[in-house]
Parts: sequence; C-alpha cells; structure tokens
Amino acid sequence: MRCRSNEKPVRQSISLPPSIARRVRTLAKTNRTSTDRVLIDLIESGLEAQERERTRFFELADRLTQSRDKNEQSRLKKELARITFGE
Repeated sequence: MRCRSNEKPVRQSISLPPSIARRVRTLAKTNRTSTDRVLIDLIESGLEAQERERTRFFELADRLTQSRDKNEQSRLKKELARITFGE
C-alpha cells in the first residue's frame, strides 16, 4: 500500500503522546529508518488489520445465516459479539 509513483504525498500534521513518540523514535533507530517511514508503516499495518477484521466479521455473519447447527450458531454469535464489543 505504498505511495504509487504517480501519487503525490499529502502532508499531514499529527500530535503524538510522548510515550508513543518515544516508541516511534526507538523503532526508527532500530530499523535505521525515519520516524515518518515508521509512522507510515504502522498506519498501513493498522488499516490492513482493520480491513481483515471487517472481512472476517462479514464472513462469520454469512456463515451464521447459512448454518443450521445450533452449536455452531452459538459459537458464531459469540465470535461476532467479541469482534463487535471486545472481550
């Protein structure tokens, strides 16, 4: 999900809590890269994880609507509740 060569980057200013800023700087030093690159990688990873979770939710919802097994329905409902409301 890197910036394509024909896409112009958009400048975005954010404020980070000091503890997160420290962690980002530490990651940048460890990986010998810039803090900007670390932030971009973390944001991309988060967006991809969110999309995977969304896809999983809809897959489970589809399975729930198609299932005739009460035990599986119960398990799927619990999993959907966990995804929706947390643990």
